[in-house]
Amino acid sequence: MKKLTTLLFLFMLMVSVECFSQAQQIQVKSPEFQENGAVTFSILAPDADEMLLHGSWIPDWNERIPLTKNEEGIWSVTVENLKPEYYTYSYFSNGVKILDPNNALIIRDGRNHFSGFLLKGEESKYYEVNEKSAGTLHDIWYPSQFLNMDRRMVIYTPPGYEYSDQEYPVLYLLHGGGGDEKAWSELGLANRILDNLIAEGKAEPMLVVMTNGNPDQTSAWHHTPGYNDAAEASFTTMMGNQQFERSLVKDVVPFVEANFRVKSDRENRAVTGLSMGGWQTQRLAFHFPEMFNYYGVMSMGVIRNGAFGVEGDELIEQTKQKMEKLNELGYDLYWIACGTDDFLYDSVEHMVEILEDNDFDFIYRESSGGHTWDRWRLYLSEFATMLFR
Repeated sequence: MKKLTTLLFLFMLMVSVECFSQAQQIQVKSPEFQENGAVTFSILAPDADEMLLHGSWIPDWNERIPLTKNEEGIWSVTVENLKPEYYTYSYFSNGVKILDPNNALIIRDGRNHFSGFLLKGEESKYYEVNEKSAGTLHDIWYPSQFLNMDRRMVIYTPPGYEYSDQEYPVLYLLHGGGGDEKAWSELGLANRILDNLIAEGKAEPMLVVMTNGNPDQTSAWHHTPGYNDAAEASFTTMMGNQQFERSLVKDVVPFVEANFRVKSDRENRAVTGLSMGGWQTQRLAFHFPEMFNYYGVMSMGVIRNGAFGVEGDELIEQTKQKMEKLNELGYDLYWIACGTDDFLYDSVEHMVEILEDNDFDFIYRESSGGHTWDRWRLYLSEFATMLFR
């Protein structure tokens, strides 16, 4: 009986090795780039009943593209006419999300992961790696006395920073809800954008400080030992009481100016953010107007019925009162950007109305598109060129 069991085990092992060998002989390349923006996606799954694809170029998350299986068990589909951009995508089989096993580029967005690729072209040239002139990303832990914890931020130093004694201006770059201190470098490609703009002389060399905008977190949720799921319930409270903004002013700015070669005056500080970070930028402008000289609000306005525990009428009145102080101090740029398909577009229109009614000096940049990273990368590419000139 023992001999029979051993022979059966060896037979099964030989079958497994043979199947593995056959699978190894089937080479799958994905994604494959063709002419005119066509991209072919493929995955080997001979036992799957179905295979669907969703990509970030599709506005509706529930819309899935079916793949077709060939005799070898390879599912594939070709998507036509994609414009040059940085994309994410996933497969779905029987409701299960699958990353592309043939693509090494995995992109994290908060708690979600996607396969990704860069489709090269004129529109995405600033998203490519600049091998000849690249800055440096630093993961920095700093003490936050205001929040009573050590926290992590990512700081970009421009090309040549390590070899010069020059002092630089600083852009404080804020992420949106669900993001963290890695969002702008991993999803927004902020360092690549600055590398390329600086190399072309379109942007001044600057430091970019990317903090964690969630004041209950020490750092990204999967990395931090101090993350607390229960604290998410207090999101409205945290956004309403300006914990993050106060910490940025009291902890982050002093730390950066004490530890990096930067110009430590208002004229050489800028702040911009998307969505939640856009709200935080507004609050910094109106509650701490003495701190920054350049402001960029992406995909966030003044919500008509109020937000974060503040009633609509009260929110409008607060905005009007705070604008007066910022106007008294003066500033070089207040820049607003939003896509017409953004679900917060109405709030941005409302904010524009309020600012116009109160003779507030600003620039409004309206684009196509929605509440998505392709818009925010574009906006950063434009905003950075207007700073510190």
